[in-house]
Amino acid sequence: MSFFAILVALLIEQVRPLSQDNGAHAAMRNWARWCRVNFDAGRGHHGWVVWGLAVGLPTLVTLMVHALLLAYVGWPAAVVWSVAILYLTLGFRQFSHHFTDIRDALDAGDEALARERLARWQRVDAADLPRSEIVRHVIEYSVLAAHRHVFGVLFWFSVLAAVGLGPTGAVFYRMSEFMSRYGAYRRKGPAAQPISESLVRAAQGNWAWIDWLPARITALGFAVVGSFEDAIDGWRNYAQRFPNDNDGVILAATAGALDVRLGGRELQPAFLPDSSQTLQGSPAAAAVPPATPGREPEVAHLAQVVGLVWRTVVMWMVLLALLTLARLLG
Repeated sequence: MSFFAILVALLIEQVRPLSQDNGAHAAMRNWARWCRVNFDAGRGHHGWVVWGLAVGLPTLVTLMVHALLLAYVGWPAAVVWSVAILYLTLGFRQFSHHFTDIRDALDAGDEALARERLARWQRVDAADLPRSEIVRHVIEYSVLAAHRHVFGVLFWFSVLAAVGLGPTGAVFYRMSEFMSRYGAYRRKGPAAQPISESLVRAAQGNWAWIDWLPARITALGFAVVGSFEDAIDGWRNYAQRFPNDNDGVILAATAGALDVRLGGRELQPAFLPDSSQTLQGSPAAAAVPPATPGREPEVAHLAQVVGLVWRTVVMWMVLLALLTLARLLG
């Protein structure tokens, strides 16, 4: 029933997307904050305690509700529960409005508005960013968001649902991804708060392992629906040039699949007091080479990114449908 739960959740999310200030995501942030405030005392094992509570308890609750629905109500109620969880954790509309707004601004020739929207989306300093670099960063942020909001969730949901654990994989993946960002933001954000190095290490280290296989599945999907040989070549030869191993695999495969140049100097958070090290802020910025070869990023590549992502979604949905059919017939 995983295929039907995913299909229904995607359709509902397209018709009625979650608002940015929805209660579920606010509860997730409050829960992570409560765990940090009450259990992050700074010692080495405390980071694991906070991460285990923040990620493990919502996952366990999801599993318990699924088991109770199966035992006392029936499988239709369990499917509805899976759809509800997927609706909260999976979907393009949780980030695609940012992509659309920036693309529309670039189509209209309003680069200042595109920079403003990019800065608001990622909370980075995008001042004086040239047009091609705006496009490059939008491509990179978008494919990584598609992976974390869609393909990574699909992978963990499908794997754990296949062994009878219901929608726990979706919650486990998204909470792990959130905790990997939470520590860095709390330490460097505009309202910086004390947070232990052990929690940051635990969250980011666990996320690297959890996302290792999904990242490579996503890269493989991009290769299959794009330029396969170029995507695999980029994966093999250029992924290590990106600072993050898992993200590098996805971005290198995307660059090869679309024949577009990706990588280069990263944007700095907008809330840092010193903005002299932004892309255009220092002579050293020009010395940072791109991570991959390819054509200069252009606005037309944004439409190609959309096509690449949707073709990958269709491919995995067809694969899930065939597996579901084989299971029903078998």
